[in-house]
Amino acid sequence: MLIELAHFALILAFAVSIAQTVVPMVGAQKGWRGWMTFAEPAATSQLILVGFAFLVLTRAFVMSDFSVELVYANSHTAKPLIYKISGVWGNHEGSMLLWVLILALFGASAAWFGGNLPAPLKARVLAVQASISVAFYAFILFTSNPFARLANPPLDGRDLNPLLQDPGLAFHPPFLYLGYVGLSMTFSFAVAALIEGRVDAAWGRWVRPWTLAAWMFLTVGIALGSWWAYYELGWGGFWFWDPVENASFMPWLIAAALLHSAIVVEKRETLKSWTILLAILAFGFSLLGTFIVRSGVLTSVHAFANDPERGVFILMILGVFLGGSLTLYAARAGTMQAQGVFGTVSRESALVLNNILLAVSAFVVFIGTLWPLVAEMLFDRTLSVGPPFFDAAFTPFMVALAIVLPLGSLLAWKRGTLTRARGPLTGLVALSVAAALLAYAVHSGRSLVGPAGVALGVWVVGGALLDLWLRSGRGSVTDRLRRMARLPRGDWGKTVAHLGMGVTIFGIAAMTAWDVEDIRVVDIGETYEVAPYTVTLDSVETVQGPNYRSTFATLAIRRGQGTPFTLTPEKRFYPVAQMPTTEAAIRNGILRDLYVVIGDPQEAGGYAVRVYIKPFANWIWGGAILMALGGLISLTDRRLRIAVGARRAAPVAAE
Repeated sequence: MLIELAHFALILAFAVSIAQTVVPMVGAQKGWRGWMTFAEPAATSQLILVGFAFLVLTRAFVMSDFSVELVYANSHTAKPLIYKISGVWGNHEGSMLLWVLILALFGASAAWFGGNLPAPLKARVLAVQASISVAFYAFILFTSNPFARLANPPLDGRDLNPLLQDPGLAFHPPFLYLGYVGLSMTFSFAVAALIEGRVDAAWGRWVRPWTLAAWMFLTVGIALGSWWAYYELGWGGFWFWDPVENASFMPWLIAAALLHSAIVVEKRETLKSWTILLAILAFGFSLLGTFIVRSGVLTSVHAFANDPERGVFILMILGVFLGGSLTLYAARAGTMQAQGVFGTVSRESALVLNNILLAVSAFVVFIGTLWPLVAEMLFDRTLSVGPPFFDAAFTPFMVALAIVLPLGSLLAWKRGTLTRARGPLTGLVALSVAAALLAYAVHSGRSLVGPAGVALGVWVVGGALLDLWLRSGRGSVTDRLRRMARLPRGDWGKTVAHLGMGVTIFGIAAMTAWDVEDIRVVDIGETYEVAPYTVTLDSVETVQGPNYRSTFATLAIRRGQGTPFTLTPEKRFYPVAQMPTTEAAIRNGILRDLYVVIGDPQEAGGYAVRVYIKPFANWIWGGAILMALGGLISLTDRRLRIAVGARRAAPVAAE
């Protein structure tokens, strides 16, 4: 009965979203306040209804209710509780229900915390947000019903994909969806502004918190996915330029550009058209990612579904919202006249360059991701675009971005001078070069990637700290530290986020340039050397897990004359899903990870054993955590929480 009630609640939420799309939009156009305020209770009602549906589906997974087809297809009684819960979104139908839940959550949040928004703008924002809900409710109800029943319930289920039975993948999708769907709010603000016919400093301040929240969640989601790929897939890498990885990375890049562009709108009332376009494209790339994951047009270990019919439906949603918004943008772009002017050398110019680099890098990833599909459709050729292309085409833009970042932070608004900015940076340049030379000498000139990454990391981190130090003014160290503590949280958030970027750049370069890899067949009891480590394969045995069988290896490892320790890699086999997984054993450290994988037994005896030494691996995810933390600190800034700001520009009537 609860399942049927949940299905009815989803249908009712669909109806509410249709009313929320129409009534407030008409009210804003006619100036009818009662119709405009209808959006707020409607948004709250949507959240309650879809929240109830989601909780009921979660209960069905926890209780192993195999009369529900989705539970039967993605759960099993022997599965641990955490994976029963994560099984709710570890499939196509459940993940789409999570999508609309988060969509409703953001809409309700705008209704609850948008008290400072003008009533017409708020009504239009909530109406546009509801229109997105209409499309996805229709998609779920007509093509992806999560509440379908089985006439003859089986005694047990078919289990969840073993690759998803992992803590990293349990939390990765919710954070990723919070980022993906969060960008719908920036889209709604952009379309509402286009309908209204004006964009000003207040709009820039209102849209920034939503962009920042979405970017922060997307950062955490991408980092969790990268961490999972590192330790779960057993290949020792953190990023493979997989199509689904790219699908999350493209909106992250565009959202980062939007964050910086919105600052220019707020401070100088310029770059209005560009900022609106970025807000549209950020959500457009999110929809594109949804299409890639669920259509089956591109193959990926992360893909949820392989259903062309569903893919066509999502493609229609993408076409309607992206095509409609871009058409509206073309019609109204002329009303968004820039108010401020700035010189070639200024902080505005640095932010424009920042935007260009981020947007072009996202376009490079877009081309590399979709080119195999285009080549197959148009030229009947099967192509593979892999890491060599992306590394060569994408990396130069990130290097340029890292170089520009500290310099742009020190330039003045409107008109700056390189001479004034050059003085404080001279010492930082010397420090970066010295760090690069030290890294080159220590590693005997093995690669230029490592020293270059060290130099860029020191440059970005030092630039962020220098910017914060210069903001503290003049005086004694104690006085400056006291003033630094009183700086707005937005300034601290920016510094922490830029620190995180510098740390991640350093970690990626160090891990890429200086890792050690050893692959060999090892007999039980055999001892061998890998760099500074002595490795002994002590034993290999079969162990029974909750819902899997495991080939469980024990390796004794010693570094020099230090205390020996053991690592226990596994190779698991899930009999219900008939699928193996690799469980790497990792000894984490601040300076390096020791990474061990056990392979299959060999016909001539022994086992395939892979040992990797990954220098500074954890700095990659530590930097991502710092970036997300910087976003969180900025969100606590009172200026963003209340999003105050007077409209300095008179309304411009749209033709």
